[in-house]
Amino acid sequence: VLWSHLCCIYLSFFSGCRAEENVRQPTEEVMVVEGHPTTLTCLFDTTSQSQYLFWYKQLANGKPIFMLRRDQFSPGESASEFKDRFDAHLNVTAKSVPLTIQRVQLSDSAVYYLGEIEAILHIQ
Repeated sequence: VLWSHLCCIYLSFFSGCRAEENVRQPTEEVMVVEGHPTTLTCLFDTTSQSQYLFWYKQLANGKPIFMLRRDQFSPGESASEFKDRFDAHLNVTAKSVPLTIQRVQLSDSAVYYLGEIEAILHIQ
């Protein structure tokens, strides 16, 4: 008998610094078979035209760890330990930035956060 390990990925989100900005997820908890891919869907509401969105991973009793940043002005950036299996694409029209995890591992069990920062440019 072959057994597949199940990997639980718990989702939780925080929004940016402004109270009127909103980040929401359709599903709070995802069960994934180890070795398979999964996508964590996240939608955001904003009045800003300059969104900078950040994904973080937090293990039990740990601090949030920066994973990647996406924005509409550049390709973004990813922390080195997340470049291989983690990716996200900002869709400004759909107001979404889903996080895709390839080849899910048991060590991927965590809380995943999406944060938003609004870019503000002051010209004098």
